[in-house]
Amino acid sequence: MLYLAAGIALLAVASASVAQDIAPSADARLNAIALEQQGSNADAEAAWRAYLKSRPSSSEAYAHLGLLEARQEHYQDAVPLYRKAIALGSALPGLELNLGLALFKAGDARGALAVFTPLLKRAPAGSADRQRLAILAGMSHYGLGEYAQAAPFLKQAATDDPRSLTLRMALAHSCLWTKQLKCVLDTDREILLINPDSAEADMLAGEALDEMKDSKGAIEQFRAAVKADPHLPDVHFGLGYLLWVDSQYQDAMPEFQAELDNNPNHAQALTYLADSQMKLNTPEHAGPLLEKAEQLDPRIELTHLDLATLDDGAGRKDDALKELLTAEKLTPNDVDVHWRLGRLYRAMGKRDEATAEMNRAKSITQAADTALVNKMNSGSQSAPAPAHEPATPTEPAK
Repeated sequence: MLYLAAGIALLAVASASVAQDIAPSADARLNAIALEQQGSNADAEAAWRAYLKSRPSSSEAYAHLGLLEARQEHYQDAVPLYRKAIALGSALPGLELNLGLALFKAGDARGALAVFTPLLKRAPAGSADRQRLAILAGMSHYGLGEYAQAAPFLKQAATDDPRSLTLRMALAHSCLWTKQLKCVLDTDREILLINPDSAEADMLAGEALDEMKDSKGAIEQFRAAVKADPHLPDVHFGLGYLLWVDSQYQDAMPEFQAELDNNPNHAQALTYLADSQMKLNTPEHAGPLLEKAEQLDPRIELTHLDLATLDDGAGRKDDALKELLTAEKLTPNDVDVHWRLGRLYRAMGKRDEATAEMNRAKSITQAADTALVNKMNSGSQSAPAPAHEPATPTEPAK
């Protein structure tokens, strides 16, 4: 009986203690929520952390702490808090989406996709959540350079939002970089319906037409882009490059110069302006342009080829050799580089090196011819090019 009485007494004391704990905890929770609603982020964070001392397994507290970090754009700090809340079994709506958004905004597109993909599968067709998740999945793939995977999501998102220029620009770029050229032109028309003066849309259409070997149409589109916004980055260079490819060097030069007026450190514009001058037999000012281009971006093959030409013409054969060897490292399968090296070595009296370079040029040409014959005989179609942004234009092999 004594033990029973003692037990009852202890239970009573414990119950009173629990009741005293519950009341302050509830008050602390309400206080944290109130501070959060007032926008007092620092005070709200302190209140939630104080609440966790008495309720260390509160998924709600961790979820709110994650939200507070995200509101302050501390996305990397928000991620582990959201993960902790989810691990503790939080049933708060939108918590997984918040985690995905924090990962996306923290620059972890791959991690964000791992969250968005299952959410997208569960979202009801036609729902606002599904539309939002399609945008996020598409932009995550886009940010990772996975343009082929991005395109279907962005296409659906653009259909759901008929006035979004941002989505259509991303879709057009994704289609361009995966050679879906009809998609580029279709999206371009949609962009122009929203913004008839979109220079970027004209540029995208021009790039697509250039890929389709419609040089006249491409040039017209770039002229329209220049007219719409003459200060858009690369717009003059793009037009100049198309004219350069079409051997219209006289018309190309003012465009390259206009690009340099907008951006004096545009390495490609410097190179192609100099090259156009050389092709028109007016190379007097080409040297300084090429030297500046080389300093700005030593990865442009044409810069080194033209410097080699100038050096060779001035009798600086060792300098010419150095430039050609640099060009060879940049594009080891360019037949033109090996032919030029062969001719230079021969002029320098290095017969063995000359023969080796000529043989390399011959082997590359034969390999290309064999591949073409095999392709024609098999009737196979070439596989799509890897999805990546267009490489720096280089001079076609002569």
